[in-house]
Amino acid sequence: MSHVNLPNALTVLRIFLVPILVVVLLTRVEGHLMLGIGIFGLAVLTDYLDGWVARRRNQVTRLGIILDPIADKLLTVAAFLSLVEMDAVPAWMVMIIIGREFAVTGLRNIAAGRGLLMPASGLGKGKMVSQVVAIFLLLLGRRFQTFQLPGLVALWVVVVLALVSGIDYFRTFWRETSRPVPAPAPAPGEPQRYAETLKARAK
Repeated sequence: MSHVNLPNALTVLRIFLVPILVVVLLTRVEGHLMLGIGIFGLAVLTDYLDGWVARRRNQVTRLGIILDPIADKLLTVAAFLSLVEMDAVPAWMVMIIIGREFAVTGLRNIAAGRGLLMPASGLGKGKMVSQVVAIFLLLLGRRFQTFQLPGLVALWVVVVLALVSGIDYFRTFWRETSRPVPAPAPAPGEPQRYAETLKARAK
């Protein structure tokens, strides 16, 4: 099956929207906030659509599995760093979120190198949803004061979930990598040949 399909195209579109989002948010032209919110909303929509289309059309590819989480991380990290530059959020909170992303990605890569799969946990998925909600509220809070407090509360939820889910991933990684590796099963006829070899040497 070709890697160039609609789900993968939507994922690539999300990646291309990341630098556009940063430029729009930080250029500070008139109406940049609402335009930035629209771009972020479009990117989030592609995240939902690519998974839905891939499952519905049975177009899940290895490329898509690799690119999708990368696109998600690029989008949220870019949005949070832009909010730091706009003095909308404390930098230390964003660094915790970004540090967690790098740590979990590193654990997944190490596990994959050992042939272990670490799928996204329920906590990880909850963290992603809370990130999207927090970014929307924080961006709206720059224009409408009513959203500032809910945005900060949502950001605290993201930080807590980032820490808790990060610890959960580490525990899963430690548990899976600490298990003894079973010895490979002998090929058919191999035990018999080994026994015959020993008998021949004993003669």
